[in-house]
Amino acid sequence: MIALSGADLVLPDRVVRGGSIVIDQGRIVAIESRAIDSTAGVAVHHLAGHTIVPGFVDVHVHGIEGHDVLDGPGAVDEVAKRLPKYGVTAFCPTSVACAPARLTTLLTSVTRARSARPGTSARVLPAHLESNFINPEWNGAQPMHCLRTYKPAGQRPEGDFAGHEILLAILSNRHSVGIITVAPEIHGGLDLVRHLVMAGHRVSLGHTGATYDIAHEAITSGAHHATHLFNRMSSITSRSPGVAGAVLESDAVAAEIICDGHHVHPALVAMAVRVKSASRMMAITDATAAAGLPAGARAKLGDQTIIAGEKTAVLENGTIAGSILTMDAAFRLLVKRIGLSLPDAARMCATTPAAALKQSEIGAIAPEKWADLAVLDRDLRIAGTYVGGEPSTVLIPLR
Repeated sequence: MIALSGADLVLPDRVVRGGSIVIDQGRIVAIESRAIDSTAGVAVHHLAGHTIVPGFVDVHVHGIEGHDVLDGPGAVDEVAKRLPKYGVTAFCPTSVACAPARLTTLLTSVTRARSARPGTSARVLPAHLESNFINPEWNGAQPMHCLRTYKPAGQRPEGDFAGHEILLAILSNRHSVGIITVAPEIHGGLDLVRHLVMAGHRVSLGHTGATYDIAHEAITSGAHHATHLFNRMSSITSRSPGVAGAVLESDAVAAEIICDGHHVHPALVAMAVRVKSASRMMAITDATAAAGLPAGARAKLGDQTIIAGEKTAVLENGTIAGSILTMDAAFRLLVKRIGLSLPDAARMCATTPAAALKQSEIGAIAPEKWADLAVLDRDLRIAGTYVGGEPSTVLIPLR
């Protein structure tokens, strides 16, 4: 049994100043409003001057520090090892569009990583497929040669695989697939939304130029997630609300938003949170393997070479390709630039994404939940991370 003592605790509805969290067998068993000095049988970690927030949950991360989740059988494990230093205690390995064999390798790796997690690594959640079923005109950095439509078996498009082969890979690894990004306006797109929802997946609207009406129909059909709100989706005009308008309007949809101050202007982030609330908005990084690398470093996004820039990652032709953002930086932006309270920032970085993935045992500081925690210093930088009550191997010594 351990106690984290003397820190400010960011609970779902308030901040407890100078409180303590008691942990037993990896779970939170008590929250005290006072510092615990010493108790028989309890190892006390003195954290006065720090703030403890729920460990961050990133539902959209392609990679970190030179590792892309599509790199091969061990790639997901490598990403999971590295994320705790940024306060992330759970994440959805996120793919770009790829061939069925490569998708199967990823999903097999996710299955294995979820069943045998090293104690100091981030929890691996079901994957987010930023999938083959998106609009080529809104592809961004998604590889055009891997995009497909939803067609019955036997109708093979140009290329070396058909859309139904991707669906077979998903079906064969169903429990390791969480979020699937779809453009509902592509051929058969609305039918695909309904099919995936019926199969139990969380369907997300993204990389889409859909009209407001089509987006609304997709939401009515069960698409209750939005991939990186405002980025690579039809936007709001006075006579055409587009996908962004449909997402902002609907309480059924929880929306991702990239909180790096570059992909989305901070004023738009603040507006979206005011419209939907922190309980329906989730901070994501959309981080690539270029995140955590110095500017100018090269990495991979799927098969494509990307370059770490000063503000984001780009393809060699200059197209924005995901981000170099980390979740600790997203949290700081929400608090310091957007002006959110600590509980609302924690909600966007942990509680809302955990709820979206139906991960009821993580995402908040509360009794009976796993002790997945990020310890912040006075500048809201990561001082340490606990996963299931265990200090991560990248834990900075605490004062």
